[in-house]
Amino acid sequence: MRILLVEDEPSIADFVQRGLSEEGYAVDIATDGEEGLQWPSVAEFDVIILDVMLPVLDGMQVCSALRDRGVRTPVLMLTAKDAIEDRVRGLDSGADDYLVKPFAFSELLARIRALSRRHPVMQGTSLQTGDLAMDSTTREVSRAGLLINLTAKEYAILEYLMRHPNQVLTRTMIAEHVWNYDFDNASNVIDVHIRNLRRKIDAGSGATLIQTVRGAGYRLRRGREDRP
Repeated sequence: MRILLVEDEPSIADFVQRGLSEEGYAVDIATDGEEGLQWPSVAEFDVIILDVMLPVLDGMQVCSALRDRGVRTPVLMLTAKDAIEDRVRGLDSGADDYLVKPFAFSELLARIRALSRRHPVMQGTSLQTGDLAMDSTTREVSRAGLLINLTAKEYAILEYLMRHPNQVLTRTMIAEHVWNYDFDNASNVIDVHIRNLRRKIDAGSGATLIQTVRGAGYRLRRGREDRP
């Protein structure tokens, strides 16, 4: 999942970015409202975390402008203001949720998960492909009932594949969804992660689920018994 964080306070931006990165999210940062308004035209995001008190343009102006442009990405507003009027203004500007500073990081994660599920592709917390199962709430992955230990990036790639079964996902699509703008897509990092995923998922199994589509990318094969 790729997230845009629009926050001008370095300590908060660094804290949130590090925490989300440790959870496997790809995070791009904008430090003022104008930059935050430009990012969605450069890349596609699953959630936007938007501070209200920003230089150049405030968060409410940014959110309203994004909605006017037709950007429907879920927006979570962060602010030190806790007055009812400020919350109402934020929601009226097009925000989907509102979190007052200081906040517990666990609550931020829960709200991000809730917002991401509003997208049709991201709906549902239990995913199943053959005997491969994933719970996106607990982040547990198992095959034939046996738990599989994955790194944060391996989990993010697998979730992306499981939410798009039988679809060919190019390396660029995977990079843009799982990594941030600074990622070097010319490297073989994605291939290495896919190789490690296959080793962990297919160990002791007679069926390979992640297929390589030569010249295109990767596809997670879905069997007849899988859920629609």
